[in-house]
Amino acid sequence: MSTSFTPAAARHAVDLLASRPVIRLVTEIDDNGAIPPRRLAGTLPDLSAHQLRSASDTARAHGLVLLASGAGLELTDSGTELADLYDALARWARRHSVPAAVCDFSSRVRHALGLLAPSLTPENADRPGPLVDVHPIGMEGEAELVRARTLLIQWLAGNPQVVGAEPVRAA
Repeated sequence: MSTSFTPAAARHAVDLLASRPVIRLVTEIDDNGAIPPRRLAGTLPDLSAHQLRSASDTARAHGLVLLASGAGLELTDSGTELADLYDALARWARRHSVPAAVCDFSSRVRHALGLLAPSLTPENADRPGPLVDVHPIGMEGEAELVRARTLLIQWLAGNPQVVGAEPVRAA
């Protein structure tokens, strides 16, 4: 895929998507349905009040969640697609014990996004980041990572509000 982003846009998007509170909020709503705002603290007790407010505000500002009357925070179509992307990244990371054989969902997603982030810029387009801290994953694992990269780029291209800039399309 020939879509790439400026280094600043790629960094902004990955920072937002790799935010542990945003990951927790999006996946919790995806797994269990809408969360009334007053129930956020009880639903996500591992996050501080500041983290909850920031994640909720960030997710709403970027079109990932909306406040549905009578239901609470629920995912938009973009949020549902992001939850699917998170699942794909976590599956890849779990299958290849990245970053470790035993770790939580958010850590797996964050690490996979970190590996893919460099490949979002024109100078590194069409290849994942260096896998220096990953044990050898073989050709199949690398092919799976390239597929995950394609999913990430497709999601980012369809959600320019997260990137903060339009993607650069190579001729």
